Amino acid sequence: MSAHREPVTLARLFLFFIPLGVSALLINLSHVIINGTLARADNPELIIAGYATAMSLLSVTERPAVLFRETCSALVRDRVSYRAILKVAFIVFGGSLVFGGMIAYTPVGHWVFRGVYGAEAEVADAAVNVYHVLMFLSIFSGIRCLFQGVIIYKMRTRWLTIGMVFRLAGMFLLSQYIIHQGVTSSQQGAVIFVFGMMIEAAISWMEGRSLARKLPERSPDCEVERPKQILTFYSPLLFSSFIVVWVPPILNALLGHSDHGTLAISSYAVAGSMMNLCLGFFTYFHQIALQFYRTDPGQVRRFVLLMGFTPAILVSTLAFTPAGPWMLVHLIGVEDRLLDASIHALRGFIPFVLVYPWLDTLNGVILSRGQTKLMFGSQTANAILTTVLIVTLTLAIPSWTGTLGSLSQSGGIVAELALLAWLYRRTLKLEGWNAGRRTSTGELDA
Repeated sequence: MSAHREPVTLARLFLFFIPLGVSALLINLSHVIINGTLARADNPELIIAGYATAMSLLSVTERPAVLFRETCSALVRDRVSYRAILKVAFIVFGGSLVFGGMIAYTPVGHWVFRGVYGAEAEVADAAVNVYHVLMFLSIFSGIRCLFQGVIIYKMRTRWLTIGMVFRLAGMFLLSQYIIHQGVTSSQQGAVIFVFGMMIEAAISWMEGRSLARKLPERSPDCEVERPKQILTFYSPLLFSSFIVVWVPPILNALLGHSDHGTLAISSYAVAGSMMNLCLGFFTYFHQIALQFYRTDPGQVRRFVLLMGFTPAILVSTLAFTPAGPWMLVHLIGVEDRLLDASIHALRGFIPFVLVYPWLDTLNGVILSRGQTKLMFGSQTANAILTTVLIVTLTLAIPSWTGTLGSLSQSGGIVAELALLAWLYRRTLKLEGWNAGRRTSTGELDA
C-alpha cells in the first residue's frame, strides 16, 4: 500500500501538517528578526519604510516562483512530469530576474517607488538600494519551492522544518553581526533575507533532487508529459498572482499618501509581521486538502474545524492584552508612536486571520481538482475590493496610519472567500447536472 493510500487519520494529518506549520512559523519569525534588526537603527521609521516598500514589490517577482510548490506537489508523479516542470521553472525564474534587474538598475525603480507608491525621496532611494540585493531572492525562493513540492508529495515534510531551522540560524547569526557593526541602511535587511533563503534553497535542493531521482520514469496515474500540460494548471495561478501581487504596492502607495505616510507604512509592516507570526503555523491547510481531501473529506473538515480558529485567538490576544505591546517592545524593539500605531493596525487584521484558514482549505480542494481558473476569479475580487477599501479609507480617515492597510486586506480576503465558495458550489452543481444528463442520454440510447 502506498503512502497516499493509507487510512487518513487525525494523527496522520498532524504528522503531515506539523512540520509544514513549524517551517511556515519560522519563515515569519525570520521577518521578525529582520524588522527587529532594522528597528535598532538611529532612524528606524525611515529604515523600515525603505525595506517594507521594496519587500512589497518583491512579491511581483517572487510570487510566480512560489507557485511552483503547489504546482509540483499536485502534478509531479514521475520523472517525465518532473522534467516538464523544470523547463517551465527555468523560464519563470529568468523572467523574475530580468524584472528585478529593471527595478534595481534602471530608472524604472525610482519611477515605481516615487511615482506609483508616492514614497518620499529618501524612502524611494532606500527601496531601490534594497532591490540591488532582493532581485536575486526570487531565484533561490523558486529553487526552494520547486523541490519542496517534491518533498511534500513524498510526505517528507520534516525536511521543510529542517531547512527553516538552518535558515533561521544563519539569519540570526548574521543579524547579530550587523547589529554589532551598526544598522545603517535598509539594504542590510535584504542581505539577511537573501542569505537565509540561499541556505534553505540548498537544503531543499539536496533532499528534493534525491527524491526526484527515485520517482518512476513513468507513472500510470500521471498524464503530465509536456510543459504545455503544466501551464494549463499553472497559468491561472500565475495570472491571478499578477493581479494579487500588486495589492501590497498599492497599499503602501496609498499609506504613503495618508497624514503620516512613513509611520503608516512602518506600523503596517510591523503589524503584518506580527500577524504573519501568529498565522504562519496555519498557512498549509491547502496542502492538507490537496493531499487528502479526495481520499477522506470528512477527516479533513474535522482537522480544519479543530485548528482553524487558533490564529484569530492568537492575534486577538496580542491586540487586546499587554502581551502584544510587550512582544513589540522586546522582540522587535518598536517604541513610542510606532508602537501604538502597530497595535491598532494589528487589530485590523483580526477578520483576516479568522477567514484565512477556511479560504486556504477551499483553495486546496480546488487545487486537488485542477480547477485553478476559479482561483483567478476569487483573487481578482480580493484585489479589487482591497483597492477600493484602501482608497475609500485613506480619503475618509487618513489619520488611522497602518490600520488603513490591515482593514483593507481583511475586507479583501472576506470577498475572496465568499466568491470562491459560490463559484465552487456552482461548479459542483453543473458537474452534477452534466453527469445526470449523460446518464439519462445513455439510458435512452440503450
